[in-house]
Amino acid sequence: MWKWLHPYAKTERTYHLCQRLLPWFSVLGVAVILCATVWGLAYAPTDYQQSEAYRIIYVHVPTAVLSKSLYSAMAVAAFIGLVWQVKTSFMAMMALAPIGATVTFISLITGAAWGKPMWGTWWEWDARLTSQLILMFLFLGVISLYKAFEDKQQAGKAAGVMAIVGVINLPIIHYSVEWWNTLHQGATILKLGKPSMPSEMLWPLLLSILGWALVSGAVFLLRMQNEILQRDIKRPWVVALAHKNSALSEVK
Repeated sequence: MWKWLHPYAKTERTYHLCQRLLPWFSVLGVAVILCATVWGLAYAPTDYQQSEAYRIIYVHVPTAVLSKSLYSAMAVAAFIGLVWQVKTSFMAMMALAPIGATVTFISLITGAAWGKPMWGTWWEWDARLTSQLILMFLFLGVISLYKAFEDKQQAGKAAGVMAIVGVINLPIIHYSVEWWNTLHQGATILKLGKPSMPSEMLWPLLLSILGWALVSGAVFLLRMQNEILQRDIKRPWVVALAHKNSALSEVK
């Protein structure tokens, strides 16, 4: 595996890989999200307890699941950067951080909108909600710490340490409903055994999770390209790429 990953320690190679993958992630992501949204909002059956209000699940659950996945990916990138001194890993970490913060924010907002009709309150300082809020602050903290340093290599190391330390919050989020008495419901699709959702509701939800993951991947690829260009702006291959794009623009 490391022999396969080693060439992508070079920023030029990583940039062109992102360029090749971006159209696939973009088109598939938008198509899957549209399909899942229409299926979930228009064709999934009404819940007998929550009525139509439950349909926010098709945004809330994918973003809540993805927020933890994005943080895990960011922490892995930070670990690779710190251990093997791969600068593209720090770039990946910083490309992921704003996406994770945005997705976590959406999960909090949609959770509040779902909580009002179900619990009678927009917010409650229970373990799940509070730990999810802390997750957003961790994403923002990594971004802020990175921007506090002028030396980007040192910035990556400092932010990387913070990202790895913050991993301790992930199991707290996941097991909070089991460890403490909270308003938040327990696992439905990720629990052991049969999911406690009918398949007519489950399949559009799983499709929505996939769609959000693909769109997040597309945004990551785009941000990764921008991170590389900003860091390598004076490198010969970036200068040559700029001249090539300029020539193509003039031809058009």
